[in-house]
Amino acid sequence: MTHPIIAREGWLVLLAAFSAAILATVFLGAWSIPFWIWAVFALQFFRDPARVPPSDADAVISPADGRIVAVEKVRDSYLDRDALKISVFMNVFNVHSNKSPVDGEIKGLWYTPGSFVNADLDKASTENERNALWIQTARGDVTSVQIAGLIARRILCYVRVGDKLARGQRYGFIRFGSRVDIYLPTSARAEVSIGQKVTGGRTILARW
Repeated sequence: MTHPIIAREGWLVLLAAFSAAILATVFLGAWSIPFWIWAVFALQFFRDPARVPPSDADAVISPADGRIVAVEKVRDSYLDRDALKISVFMNVFNVHSNKSPVDGEIKGLWYTPGSFVNADLDKASTENERNALWIQTARGDVTSVQIAGLIARRILCYVRVGDKLARGQRYGFIRFGSRVDIYLPTSARAEVSIGQKVTGGRTILARW
């Protein structure tokens, strides 16, 4: 199956945006510029380029494009364990499709309603609307958490308990500015630092 260049989650939005821009051009002339700005913004937001993950079996890859905002030892409340947490913040100019950081099987899934504070803040991990996946691998358990942001109002997840994911496989999407937290066993070694820009499906976040 050919990978879509534009995420399917944005097809209706883009149809509406470009239709409005064309109609505005016909009836409003130069006043249509704001409509075209919105249409171009929507086009770049919903882009979804294909990515080839690294072949290194020891690598845990980034689930999203963005910037690293946390690399720390914390308590993983989903699996009740100490863990290495690595967080990726996505702004509105990043690709927003989410990809599996590892090869594994979905053993648990938890959706938690919440608020919509800035996803760049640490409290977003515990206060915002979020959707967590427990991925069991041959190397250890991984928790991948999609977190809504200040503007984001829709978390989309397309997998269920029992599904198997390949590293780099697309499994969800978050609309308009958000965050993904990854919880790894404490034996994992981080390969990124705070402030570093990462590419979903490609950048190595940690190694087993």
